[in-house]
Amino acid sequence: MTSAKRKNSCVMAIAPSSRGFGFAVLERGKSLVDWGVKTVKGDKNPGSIEKVESMLGHYNPGVLVLPDAMVKGARRAPRIGRLCKEIAALASKRRIKVVLLTRDNVRSVFFEDGKGTKHMIAKVLAMRFSNELGHRLPPKRKPWRSEDYRMEIFDAVPFAVTDELINKGGSGSRPT
Repeated sequence: MTSAKRKNSCVMAIAPSSRGFGFAVLERGKSLVDWGVKTVKGDKNPGSIEKVESMLGHYNPGVLVLPDAMVKGARRAPRIGRLCKEIAALASKRRIKVVLLTRDNVRSVFFEDGKGTKHMIAKVLAMRFSNELGHRLPPKRKPWRSEDYRMEIFDAVPFAVTDELINKGGSGSRPT
């Protein structure tokens, strides 16, 4: 496969978190290629940038999808906002198209009324990618518990799927 073909056919999504970041790599029109959680110890931003840079070199995506952490109403730590900016700059430097999506963008693709929870989206994705993600879906979080680290995967995958659906068939398409 040529580098240009591979670059245009791959969408990578990264969802930074307090532990590091969740990621997903989706081959356009095909399937989930890779997914997971990258944990970073110590200074999170430089460690995350190092890992993202390595992944961009490995997968050579045509599109990198990130959460729009700076949008009004986004409840993200300032560190996460800075990290998203740094990742976007790194991707732009490599001539990778950067797409910023909000949770509202994602919800509008997954739910007709635009309303749904993170766990509901995760359940839809666990069914769509049952072989890859079905066994990774954590139980619904109780209010008194911290979020299961596996949910970081389900933070990234919806961004990749949303970009794929928007660019493939418009926002009227819903994941099945």
